[in-house]
Amino acid sequence: MSDLPSVTPQFAPQPTGVAWPTAQWPRGTSDHQEELESVVDEMFCDEKLAVTNAVVVIQGGRVLVERYGGEQFHFDRPAEPITAKSQLLSWSMAKSVLHMIIGTLVADGRLDPDHLAPVLEWSDPKDPRHQIRVRDLLAMRDGLAFVEVYELGQVSHVIEMLYGEGKDDMAAFTAALPLAHEPGTFFNYSSGTTNLLSRIVADLVGYGDGYRSYLHDRLFDRIGMASAVPTFDSRGVFVASSLLHANALDFARFGHLYLRGGEWDGAQLIPREWAATAQVPTSLDEESGTYYSWQWWVTGDRYGTYWASGYEGQMISVVPALDALVLRFGHSPDEEYPARYQWRGRVLDVLAK
Repeated sequence: MSDLPSVTPQFAPQPTGVAWPTAQWPRGTSDHQEELESVVDEMFCDEKLAVTNAVVVIQGGRVLVERYGGEQFHFDRPAEPITAKSQLLSWSMAKSVLHMIIGTLVADGRLDPDHLAPVLEWSDPKDPRHQIRVRDLLAMRDGLAFVEVYELGQVSHVIEMLYGEGKDDMAAFTAALPLAHEPGTFFNYSSGTTNLLSRIVADLVGYGDGYRSYLHDRLFDRIGMASAVPTFDSRGVFVASSLLHANALDFARFGHLYLRGGEWDGAQLIPREWAATAQVPTSLDEESGTYYSWQWWVTGDRYGTYWASGYEGQMISVVPALDALVLRFGHSPDEEYPARYQWRGRVLDVLAK
């Protein structure tokens, strides 16, 4: 893994005199507000960026831009305009939320990333999967033969797990897969791996209501993420691979927690050392040219940008060098991802002026 950049984790302190956004977000403007608004316009008007439902730009703890567009479709009632109150779907941004929850367990001495993963299906020492460590799961280097594709007509473990035979017990579905690579040696992005981690959490904090209470007690209620609604499978495990709903500003609160190094209004919700693991690359994704850490993505850019990323272009970008957050929600096909990254770069360049 010598091709990985050397990253020194950075955090940005809450500016003096700026209130923490537990109840509501402070508002402000940039010295280049008109230019910033113009770049945000691109995300709603440029066909290459596809359908955008929400963009939020925050710097110095203040919301500079908050914009919504499009409609939210429902199976049981008419479509509604997207607003600040709309419950937006995280898709894989939920993986980064699980990173925080695992950090609380590590801090409490209840889980060790260097230990073998406590997965019942792999308890036999003769099983080659027995050698998978918790850190291998966090880094998506577990070696399991999980196929993460979203096109119909192809073999897809992620579709089968979320909507097919694996939907009632997603962790068991994934744990049954064989190895394709020796643990710790190969990066393979896998939503099943995150749901295995989520079951490990459930084993420690409880299933169903116990897990839900833990999410609220250790995260949602602490940072004012009042709109957050996690989805659980039939076993009572949070579907941390994909299924968390919240409004845009509540997702921003989660990003703000990481921007501040795990601190919230004087309380350290996770250790800074754990928050730092989100910024340190462990693998290069050859297809996208970006890096993966532990349940977060890393750009390797000059601003130290890393982000929670979800299917169809959901994004919570954390930018320590600029004390900034850039969020986008909507629907982008895979081929438009480079255009979205370039757009984010233009936003950051305005914020850097």
